[in-house]
Amino acid sequence: MKQLSPPLVLSIAGSDPGGGAGIQGDIKAIHANGAYALSVLSAVTAQNTFELTDSFELPLSLIQAQLKAIFDDFKVSAIKTGMLASKEIVQCVAGYLRQAALKQTFTPLVVDPVMVSTNGYPLLKPDALEALKKDLIPLAALLTPNISEAEILSGMRITSRAAAESAVKKIYQFACGAVLLKGGHLVETPGCDLLYDGQTLAWFEGELIETPTTHGTGCTYAAAIAAHLAQNKPLPQAVADAKHYVTEAIRYGLDIGQGQGPTNHFYFMKPFK
Repeated sequence: MKQLSPPLVLSIAGSDPGGGAGIQGDIKAIHANGAYALSVLSAVTAQNTFELTDSFELPLSLIQAQLKAIFDDFKVSAIKTGMLASKEIVQCVAGYLRQAALKQTFTPLVVDPVMVSTNGYPLLKPDALEALKKDLIPLAALLTPNISEAEILSGMRITSRAAAESAVKKIYQFACGAVLLKGGHLVETPGCDLLYDGQTLAWFEGELIETPTTHGTGCTYAAAIAAHLAQNKPLPQAVADAKHYVTEAIRYGLDIGQGQGPTNHFYFMKPFK
């Protein structure tokens, strides 16, 4: 029997016991988009489909041990970060990734700057924002803020396509490779995303699907992009393929839980009735 050797994508993120977001959502999205998921847990959260109530940051020594275990054994083809919670964790992860980059060929890093949960629970401490800007974002091939995160990073309100274009140019100055503004809730053109690589502004047109099953869409989108980058696709193609995937995962979302249900990461398998 032929042995398979898929590209390996590492997710560094917090947990979601409901399975729709966080590292659980990332693992599903990575597998669904043609790669094999590796994971390093940064924090444990208590959340469900309607609220996040508590979180616990893992000790730095354990995060470092997880990273070492991964890079001592596997050839990682892409990395995605999500919830990192604190300044110390951001610096720990950034420092380790800088070291790992010296030992391996270039590995694209997708940074999803997770800051606040949907119900307002802080997922990134205030003093961690500067560490994110200084230490981690400059390592990223792609930064994927949503509208509210982009407003924090750019210091400006984003309610139109023109404002979005100004914002991504400001955010790009943090020295990342490119910025993808996830514009699902952009007032002027909801469902459309904007990619800026320092030279070209590229809009990815989309649709706003009216559904309550959107829990974890940001994590899923960023993880899917990382999976496509691991397959050596050019960034615009990786974004386009991931956007199509997350749109359909939302369209066929799962009506589970009592709040905002998750996307259907394996919608194409149609395993549910």
